[in-house]
Amino acid sequence: MDRLDAMNVFVLAVDEGSLAAAGRKLGRSPAAVSRAIAFLEERVGTELLHRTTRSIKLSEEGERYVAICRRVLTELEEADDIAAGPRAAPRGTLAITAPVVSGEMVLRPILDTFLDAYPTVSAKLLLFDRAVNLIEEGIDVALRIGPLSDSAMVAMKLGDVRRVVVAAPRYLNQHPRITEPGDLAKHQIVAMAHLPNSWTFAPQPGSVVPRTVQFTPRLVINSTYAAVASAVAGRGLARMYSYQVAEQVQRGELDIVLSGDEDPEMPVHLISPQGRLSVPKVRAFTDFAVPRLKKQFAVLKKAIGPR
Repeated sequence: MDRLDAMNVFVLAVDEGSLAAAGRKLGRSPAAVSRAIAFLEERVGTELLHRTTRSIKLSEEGERYVAICRRVLTELEEADDIAAGPRAAPRGTLAITAPVVSGEMVLRPILDTFLDAYPTVSAKLLLFDRAVNLIEEGIDVALRIGPLSDSAMVAMKLGDVRRVVVAAPRYLNQHPRITEPGDLAKHQIVAMAHLPNSWTFAPQPGSVVPRTVQFTPRLVINSTYAAVASAVAGRGLARMYSYQVAEQVQRGELDIVLSGDEDPEMPVHLISPQGRLSVPKVRAFTDFAVPRLKKQFAVLKKAIGPR
């Protein structure tokens, strides 16, 4: 059995979540998919997948091995494309990741238009509110919000975003005035589940110590869309990235408070591993997406207004 083919089958089975789903995508029987994985397991001398009749789960060794397989397969594809030279047409599957809301709101419509323009390219868009290891998970391009820590990536800046505190005008009219972060203790808070009991603000003038405000939230939500809707409905104050509430602020459904106490703006980048931009599908996407993403983040920044 061909080792590289077996690696491809293994990676696809992990991505699809079952042997049957991988078989359907490859046009093979589940038994053929199982044989390919068994071939790899025999070769490496350990179990890579725990199998049940309904699902599969990576073993500890399988977690490490699938990352290596992704890297090997990606580098082989990259080598073929580079060898083909600048005349090579964009083709294959483009793997992209982004935070959930920015991926849904901003990136996904641009990706749709890109796929219309490049019919020989397909895409896999993975939305996670966590840092994804691009190399280990076989990702070509990622949208990142905030300072970049990985210098091994090629970064293309798209704009800046703020973290803003918002509430519905009618809520603000019915509750005590908010002039500084400490006033939040007197208010109803719609908090996100990952940070339910405190918000941190920029230091006071002359200080370098950030200000942390503790509170007991009235409502804790793990969905950005739901939290924004609750704020619009007058349930309390919420803290969001500016692009997440730009439309609601522009329509007058939400007002920004404490703008003078916000942290500095955070950069937004499109990043890609070193060398990936020489692959035609990746270069075509970044050339297509970067100017459109810059324009969209500029529009959202204008909609939110100045600080």
